[in-house]
Amino acid sequence: MSDPILVTGAAGFIGFHTALRLLESGQKVVGIDNLNDYYDVTIKEARLKLLQAYPEFTFVKIDIAETENMKVMWAKYGPFAKVVHLAAQAGVRYSLQNPYAYISSNVLGHLNILECCRFTEGFQHLVYASSSSVYGGNEKLPFSVQDRVDSPISLYAATKRSDELMSHAYAHLYRFPQTGLRFFTVYGPWGRPDMALFIFTKAICEGEKLPVFNNGEMKRDFTYIDDIVSGVLAVLENPPEDNGKDAPQRVLNIGNTKSEDLMDFVRLIEKELGKSADIDFKPMQAGDVQETYADVHETTEVAGYKPTTSIYEGVPKFIEWYKEYYKVS
Repeated sequence: MSDPILVTGAAGFIGFHTALRLLESGQKVVGIDNLNDYYDVTIKEARLKLLQAYPEFTFVKIDIAETENMKVMWAKYGPFAKVVHLAAQAGVRYSLQNPYAYISSNVLGHLNILECCRFTEGFQHLVYASSSSVYGGNEKLPFSVQDRVDSPISLYAATKRSDELMSHAYAHLYRFPQTGLRFFTVYGPWGRPDMALFIFTKAICEGEKLPVFNNGEMKRDFTYIDDIVSGVLAVLENPPEDNGKDAPQRVLNIGNTKSEDLMDFVRLIEKELGKSADIDFKPMQAGDVQETYADVHETTEVAGYKPTTSIYEGVPKFIEWYKEYYKVS
C-alpha cells in the first residue's frame, strides 16, 4: 500500500469527490475538515459518512488555521508526500460579511500547509485550490493563465491570489513542487448549497422567488465535478520539474471551456424539474463578475485534461441527486 494522500476540506464538495475517487482507486486517504457552519453541516456529515465506509480512509477534524494542531496532525498521520489542499473559506458574497474568515482559512491556513510540506523530506507535490475569481474584472476572453491578475474585485479573490503568490515564494525558496488550480464554477451531485445550481433548484422546488443578478445578463463556465476531479488527480501525478532555475510551481485553469448564458442554465433546470421559476431580477452584486470562460490548453498539455460533460448532461445528474437526497417528488 502506498503512503496516504492528504486531502484537506474532505467533507467539502470538491474535497469529498476527490477523496472518494482516490479511495475507489485503492489509495489510502487522510481527510481533514473543520466542519464549519458556513452552510448546512448535515450535508458535510453525509458526505463524510460515505467516505468513512472505506477502511483506507481516516478522518481528522481540524481547522487548518490552527498552526500547532496542524503540526501535530501531520506528525501523527503523515508525513505526506502528496497533498490535495481544497480546504478554504469559499464564496465571493460571504467575504463582504465576514472578511476575517477568509484571512484565517485561506491565508493562514494555506501558510500552515506550506510550512508542513516544507519540512517533509521527499515531498512530491502540493496541488491546491485557487479560483477563477482571481481574474477580477478581466474583459479579455477566454481567461488565460498568462493574463494579469493583480486587480482582484473581492477579498475572496485577493486571498486566492495571495495563496498563489505564497506558493511561488515557497517553491522558489524550498524547491518543492506545487500546482495551483483555478476552478471555474464547479457543480454536480453533493454540491454546495450556496452555489447557483443548488440555489436555483431549491427555489424552484419550493416555489420561492429565484434571485437572478445583473438582470440575468451573466455567463459562466460551468464545470462538472467529475471533470474537475479527473483534472485534479491527473495534475497531482504530473508535478512541475525543478530545473534549478525557475521555481517548481505553476498555476492552471480547470474549466469546461464553454461560457453558458445564465438564463439558459435556469431554463434547463426548469425543464428538468418540470416547474417554472419565479424570477426576481436584481442588479449586479459587489465583487461579482459578468462572465467567466476558461482557456485550459496548458492544463491539457501538462496532464491531458479534457472536460467531457456538458450542462445538458451534468444538470440532470444534479437534479436526480437533489430529488433523492431531499426526497423531492
